[in-house]
Amino acid sequence: MRFLESRDCYSSPRDVYRVAKARGMDLVTITDHDSIDGCLELLDRHPDARDVFISEEASCWFPGADVQVHLGVYGLDERLHRDLQPLRRNVFDVARCLREAGVFFALNHLLHFYRGQVPLDTYLRLIDEVPALEVRNGTMLPAHNALVEELAAAWNAARPLGRIGGSDAHTLRRIGRTWTEAPGESAVDFLRSLRAGRSRACGAHGATADVTADAYGVMYRYCASLLGRGPRDHTIARRAACLAFSVVSLPAQFLPLAIVARGKRREAQEVARARAALSGLFEEIRA
Repeated sequence: MRFLESRDCYSSPRDVYRVAKARGMDLVTITDHDSIDGCLELLDRHPDARDVFISEEASCWFPGADVQVHLGVYGLDERLHRDLQPLRRNVFDVARCLREAGVFFALNHLLHFYRGQVPLDTYLRLIDEVPALEVRNGTMLPAHNALVEELAAAWNAARPLGRIGGSDAHTLRRIGRTWTEAPGESAVDFLRSLRAGRSRACGAHGATADVTADAYGVMYRYCASLLGRGPRDHTIARRAACLAFSVVSLPAQFLPLAIVARGKRREAQEVARARAALSGLFEEIRA
């Protein structure tokens, strides 16, 4: 995707909002990677909207290790968004900044990038830095989400820990299929309930088919954009070159499915290893 200069999502903010509302969402936010442009576009179109608030997914790094960490940040403003960007090389610096700002945030898809780069107990120090965990991600395996849910219960013995869900949808197909429920008549009330830990995650888990469908959906929209049906991200010459590559590579279009399937196998293996390593902790909880 970097070589082809493809986006990882071609859904317009307007369509995301429309589909989310049609599927029953009272409030809507978009957590793009390190960008709040989608939310700002929605608010620019609907400046008086009370059912939209600004969020993003901050892509951070665990210091001293090649582990990416994603934090879902909810209800921030443009100034805080700018303040976060130079801190993202150290997830602990980002978490400290967010705590000081009093903004609600969560540690997303806990084991998605974890492959034993640091000891598990060292990695799980992250949970002490956040007010909430994403315990249901619409692309993660049920076993992955269940393990994070159990970890949230374990940490709750020491301090309250919020629980959220998110679709992680890169196409319109899964928008609103996984969500967070919390009391509140407005976005302000909803975020207050999240901070108080009065929330629950609901909806679908993920599997190979879900992620693969997103991948092919993005590929389709990418090719459509090269033909002029969508955002104009490339020069005419670049569009011609990328379109030629896309045509030549058609026989290899089974590869996204193979890559996703391999990733899901690795996810299942990592979850099984983590569960085995944490078995003593869970026995203490059950006792």
